[in-house]
Amino acid sequence: MAVPISQMATVAAYVLKNRFQGNRRYPLVLMLEPLFRCSLACAGCGKVQYPPHVLKRQLTPEECFAAVEECGAPMVSIPGGEPLLHPQIVEIVNGLIARKKYIYLCTNALELKRRLPEFTPSKYLTFSVHLDGLREHHDFSVCREGTFDIAVEGIKEAVRRGFRVTPNSTFFDGVDPNQVRAFFDEMMAIGVEGVVLSPGYSYDKAPDQNRFLGRARVRRLFRAILSNRKKSWKFNMSPLFLEFLMGHRNYDCTPWGSPAYNIFGWQRPCYLLQDGYAESFKELMETTRWEDYGIGSGNPKCANCMVSCGYEPSAVLEGFGSFKGFLAMVKGNFSLYPDKSALDLLNEPAPNSAVPLVQIEQPEQACQETRA
Repeated sequence: MAVPISQMATVAAYVLKNRFQGNRRYPLVLMLEPLFRCSLACAGCGKVQYPPHVLKRQLTPEECFAAVEECGAPMVSIPGGEPLLHPQIVEIVNGLIARKKYIYLCTNALELKRRLPEFTPSKYLTFSVHLDGLREHHDFSVCREGTFDIAVEGIKEAVRRGFRVTPNSTFFDGVDPNQVRAFFDEMMAIGVEGVVLSPGYSYDKAPDQNRFLGRARVRRLFRAILSNRKKSWKFNMSPLFLEFLMGHRNYDCTPWGSPAYNIFGWQRPCYLLQDGYAESFKELMETTRWEDYGIGSGNPKCANCMVSCGYEPSAVLEGFGSFKGFLAMVKGNFSLYPDKSALDLLNEPAPNSAVPLVQIEQPEQACQETRA
């Protein structure tokens, strides 16, 4: 079991408290984006496509703390952009630790090794390192050679210093499941706490729209990857969500489970879609038409989405919401999911990955401007 008992207990108590109080909708993880600028320009990401005047903006620590207090979720994910480019990120992290929030600081790790001495290991802090598989596939995914080696060096140093580390992997069409399984082996050998997985989501702003997976292909891919798994593999996420990716469970989206706050305010309805903004968390929860989102709504924007920010809250709520769900979650933590037909998927020819790389140029002048 990769998720620490103290963190699981905190989330369980929070879920049970809300159920006891009769709350129908409540957040589990706050997606706190203090900035959009980044040191990479990945073809599958829409965040860095904003104009320079937007990329120069960032939240203050006070704005971050106010959002965290207003939301009340026990966990805070800090994506971006690249959070380590924020000049006050250490102050933000320390403030959240003081509030006893479990933090996942998402980073491409290009700056991780250099910045590590500024942070203090804590059970509340996890470095969630963006690493999309082994060297060739990861460097292809992020559109820059050499990033895998830099990230792995940062991960090793973070582990050596006693930090919690979870590689965060997003997989797109064309990935070889055998290579993903080899990636798990390499990460376990390094000593990370566990791996976080998600299929890619089709951002409207993403330059490359040809590598996103439909739901059927997501299930096929993750069934091949996650069936017949090794005892050494650890995953820092709900086993019921992994079963959902494999096609063993059906969930509808819980978009309010991972509300997003960024430089524009509270994003409707979730971290991935941009259907306007609310000025307060209360307004977000009370005025968003939640029935218009998720696979059951018929909204075409949600048709192929199976990503963790919408569907892992559904799995967590089932796991802590009933005795049956809790037993399934416990069982899932120890199951190897034997599946003979899934082995056949591994023996199929590797997917054709010979798709031209969409490289997004970042002139030096533009990089200097957005890092101001």
